[in-house]
Amino acid sequence: MKTAGIIPARYASTRFPGKSLAVIGEKTMIQRVYEQASKAVKLHKVVVATDDSAIFNHVKSFGGEVVMTSPEHLNGTLRVNEAASLLDDNFDVIINIQGDEPFIEPQIIDEIAAAFESGNTDIATMAKKIDDDSDIFNENVVKVVFDKNGKANYFSRAAIPFLRNVEKQKWIKSFDFYKHIGIYGYRREVLDKIVTLEPSGYELAESLEQLRWLDAGYYIKVLKTSYDSVGIDTYDDLRRALQYIETQKDG
Repeated sequence: MKTAGIIPARYASTRFPGKSLAVIGEKTMIQRVYEQASKAVKLHKVVVATDDSAIFNHVKSFGGEVVMTSPEHLNGTLRVNEAASLLDDNFDVIINIQGDEPFIEPQIIDEIAAAFESGNTDIATMAKKIDDDSDIFNENVVKVVFDKNGKANYFSRAAIPFLRNVEKQKWIKSFDFYKHIGIYGYRREVLDKIVTLEPSGYELAESLEQLRWLDAGYYIKVLKTSYDSVGIDTYDDLRRALQYIETQKDG
């Protein structure tokens, strides 16, 4: 089974334009993501998919592989699919690695890749047990419920499941809630198909693309992890990342 990791990196961002080129401890964010992804032993190739010449040239400058994709894509899934179509080799699995997670653990990528050793997995993603009760009720924290085999049942911005007859301050001690970690793996033929799907009612209601795939009947495998996604979406996030780098140096 051949697996490629694709890192979508567009220039435009409402809250943080050009964040891929933000410098974190003498390396740009995109270089850090690329180098972390390259440590994953199950990846046969790592490539950046961008719509910007500055990002393209920068990736080339540090020896990374990069492809230029359309600036018209509405989401990372479309960009990843176009990039996959531009690769020279045929890959069985494509992993969408977020371009704003400079400290992503290579083991996480390997675990996603390994999920496809099971023949029924169409798409794989991750979830972490919630340990802060405010996250349960935070609409910006996406929750997921899944069955005993890890098959996703639903993703929501709401608190799911709803604990009837339990005071909300006691929910976190009464049930294991899971938040979604936004890394995806796809079988290559599945990726080709999901980008052609029309938005579903659940997706439009929750503004969650993965609900489109569930509605279409795809098997989304959810892996439990202790890893917590640390994306950089704002300048404040960048400042925290810089502080983290300084802490590592001191250690």
